[in-house]
Amino acid sequence: MFKKVLIANRGEVACRIIRTLRRMGIGSVAVYSEPDEGSLHVEMADEAYFIGPALVKESYLNTQAILKAAAQSEVEAIHPGYGFLSENAPFAQAVEDHGFVFIGPLPKTIAAMGDKLEAKRLAQLAKISCLPGTNEPLKELKTAEKIAHEIGYPLMVKAAAGGGGKGMRIVRDPNQLEDALKGAINEARTSFGDGRVFLEKYIDSSRHIEIQILADTSGNVIHLGERECSLQRRYQKVIEEAPSSFVTPSLREAMGNQAVRLAKTVEYSSAGTVEFVVDQNQNFYFLEMNTRLQVEHPVTEMTTGLDLVEEMIRIAAGEPLRLRQSDICITGHAIEARIYSEDSSRGFLPSTGRIRSYLPPLEKEGEIRLESGVREGDIITPYYDPMIAKLIVHQHERDLACDLLLNTLDRFYVRGIATNISFLASLVKSPFFRKGDFSTTTLDELYGEGFTPSPPPNPNIAVGASAVIYCIRNNVNKAEATVLIDREAHPISILTEGECWEVREGNETLIIETKWKSGDVLFQGIFNGHTITIQLDPKGISDILFWNGYAAKTYVVNSQIAELILHMPFNQQLETSRIVIAPMPGLIVEVAVAEGETIKAGQPVAIIEAMKMENIIRATCDGIVENVYIKKGDSVNIDQHLVKIG
Repeated sequence: MFKKVLIANRGEVACRIIRTLRRMGIGSVAVYSEPDEGSLHVEMADEAYFIGPALVKESYLNTQAILKAAAQSEVEAIHPGYGFLSENAPFAQAVEDHGFVFIGPLPKTIAAMGDKLEAKRLAQLAKISCLPGTNEPLKELKTAEKIAHEIGYPLMVKAAAGGGGKGMRIVRDPNQLEDALKGAINEARTSFGDGRVFLEKYIDSSRHIEIQILADTSGNVIHLGERECSLQRRYQKVIEEAPSSFVTPSLREAMGNQAVRLAKTVEYSSAGTVEFVVDQNQNFYFLEMNTRLQVEHPVTEMTTGLDLVEEMIRIAAGEPLRLRQSDICITGHAIEARIYSEDSSRGFLPSTGRIRSYLPPLEKEGEIRLESGVREGDIITPYYDPMIAKLIVHQHERDLACDLLLNTLDRFYVRGIATNISFLASLVKSPFFRKGDFSTTTLDELYGEGFTPSPPPNPNIAVGASAVIYCIRNNVNKAEATVLIDREAHPISILTEGECWEVREGNETLIIETKWKSGDVLFQGIFNGHTITIQLDPKGISDILFWNGYAAKTYVVNSQIAELILHMPFNQQLETSRIVIAPMPGLIVEVAVAEGETIKAGQPVAIIEAMKMENIIRATCDGIVENVYIKKGDSVNIDQHLVKIG
């Protein structure tokens, strides 16, 4: 077994790998860029080596810098995590050429499965169910039009290289084909340096189901069941679970058998994932194979009891699989929610800045697991992926897992940066999620413009919590007052006996048991027998309460002041639509307008790169461009003026 392993990654995945190495008694070596010098994964590792400045191509994608750190630290093996160089065949080959062990599959396997056309060819060779489409890159429009007619619309234009949704276009009409081809080719060439694209049949209302496999170097392969990964936004997964409520035992067996057959055909070793697209009639088709650890691997670990990182390490060390297919038992239900540093109310744009408060829920063995790469006081920069943590829960039944995840999200308090926690809570309590009735397009259809927490349908939780908070803050045992929620008045009376409060509004009575103290940011209580946790943000004389994806702004005042407040006018917002501002900090990679140019609402103004994503900034009104305040290559801050429209 290895004595020391280097992790060629950062953030939560580096921390997660270090925990397994520590449990196995293996030394851990971290690498870090300039802004990551004081990060959590550096603190957790036994050793850490600087590999370059903030830009990933000069640090975490810098093969020579990583190999130098490996040589200096005298490690025997390198684990790539996921992202960055994890599916980079030349990197894996360079690791081996320099005498280290790459903890993952062979470089030739990574190369083959990283090329979608080659992967499809190998899948067909293994008699895996594949989508109708082309097996060669498209070179001219006429050929594409002929093949599209044979396949039938809708169809998908896909880049042969890369991933992450780049170089992909859905085409529903022949008139869209030419523009889709040009757009996909340009995006693929820019993103991956490879402009090859091909066509495949597109399935509406499909599911994204993936099979986790393990394979050793002796040809032994098993699968660990499926993961449901259909809840995606712009091709990026948001919530994953295992097993899928959509998959039947017979479908699981058929998909698992095909995944194992493909792994054997390509001589796979290590942990890997075979991804399928499944239609509403449970017909399934090969999508791609990921030759690395997946972000969502913890749900498989929670339902099987395995540590996939440990299995990868043992396989890389030459050990045979310790399990047979008959040994795999899937127990209970696990759900993972990805915590992103993003502003849901601004169309899910990345959010950067210092984490002022970070109070994650406590972990509980076998039930609640947190994979995090940040701490209170850390700075979220625009250079890396916006995912800062993953919250995973496990229960005997799916409904119980949903309840636990919702309650745990409400206890995940992060301030200083915007996060998607309220959005996740809203999803988990939604009827479509509870029923398991969703597809890969559900989130884009429902939340294409973003998400803002809605007022609660029944205000009594907010009314009761605000009344109790008011009394505890003012050290009174009873009161007659009015709770205002968004200018709606709720006259209440409240009294207490110890930790039990009685709040009355008209004929309704709410009994609240709580140990809340003034200054606590989480109000945890039992409301008429139901446990609820509310996040509390004081704002002057008001409070903003967040729970279950809801938000309510409350005031507690006497009846006379309530009457006056209700008659006060709203503040009128200044007209700002003619100034285009930066919605996030980042790098200007393109300026799309010039002074004096006529512009229409919705027209691109600039492209800002932040957190590995390019964000198109558009005009909000028609007019003539009066001033352009930026140029390509500029770094901008949030709310900085970009363009003025006259």
